Amino acid sequence: MDFEVNRSDLHDTRIVDPPPVELEDGQVRLRVDAFALTANNITYAVAGDMLRYWDVFPAEDPYGRIPVWGYADVVESRHDDLEVGTRWYGYLPMSTELVVEPGRIGDGGFTDTAAHRAGLAGAYNRYVAVPSAPVDDGGPDEDHRMVLYPLFFTSFLIDDAIADSDGFGATQVVISSASSKTALGTAFCLARRGDVEVVGLTSPGNVDFVEGLGVYDRVVAYPDVTSLDVVPSVFVDIAGAAAVRAAVHDHLGDELRHSMTVGSTHWQAPPPVGDLRGPTPQFFFAPTQISKRTSEWGRDELDRRLDEAWVAYATWTDEWIRFEHGAGPEAVERVYRELLDNRADPTVGFVLTMAG
Repeated sequence: MDFEVNRSDLHDTRIVDPPPVELEDGQVRLRVDAFALTANNITYAVAGDMLRYWDVFPAEDPYGRIPVWGYADVVESRHDDLEVGTRWYGYLPMSTELVVEPGRIGDGGFTDTAAHRAGLAGAYNRYVAVPSAPVDDGGPDEDHRMVLYPLFFTSFLIDDAIADSDGFGATQVVISSASSKTALGTAFCLARRGDVEVVGLTSPGNVDFVEGLGVYDRVVAYPDVTSLDVVPSVFVDIAGAAAVRAAVHDHLGDELRHSMTVGSTHWQAPPPVGDLRGPTPQFFFAPTQISKRTSEWGRDELDRRLDEAWVAYATWTDEWIRFEHGAGPEAVERVYRELLDNRADPTVGFVLTMAG
């Protein structure tokens, strides 16, 4: 069973239930156990053609399957090195099952070598083994990992990219969609470094909530953009709202040293009128920074730094997040529409399954 979205009309969805695919030699059938659905997945849909997100899990035109992060179990295998009953974490469709073609099994995981996934960023094709006996070390659990880890990985890389460029000479970092989990992770990392003022932009109704989290030095409502200090700044645009972007550029002008486009939580906003003042927005593609740091540091060192920051962040989120679980296509559709229409509670992390 698959949850599909019309690629040109994201409000048009359908449930399809195709017959199971017969496995060929080397293939493995995964039963999708659970996945997270966040505003980040809406960004995947909005940027689906530009960044090939629709290519990961093909569907019949004009529909597509939005990728999500979650856990799946091997229920059938025609691969010599992958056993039934093993559990894996990685990129999944909002479906009940997925057939993959694992390459070499090693280093705690495998890569899906299916032809339609060739050329995609390696992180999107990689599946990580889950120990059969979970280690109870008090660290983040599966809910945390599904809902928060992919977003935090992006947040960690945003912070790292800013640091890697000596902060672009800025003394202030302004982050839109400040209540979103990607924004909160970015603010958390910036606050840990402590060398810039971190300002969150959010809707008036979210100001109190965002201020109470304590990771922003200042929180500004969208209508009050002109109250921002006009000092050397970086703009991290997670909302993707054209009017907000234009207002920030217009107010900060030449003091805006870098404008980074990350997400599209406000994807329905109308386009701006006229040219933007200041620098041309640059799209931030996380796999590019991963490749850079893997080359410079090595994967082990990147993982060590990421894991250290991740445990600290996940522990902090326990102060405010709650996980909401849902089962069946109706639950998936309800949450999807809440996120699509920007109606979701920022304190909730949604963990879902298509199986009813």
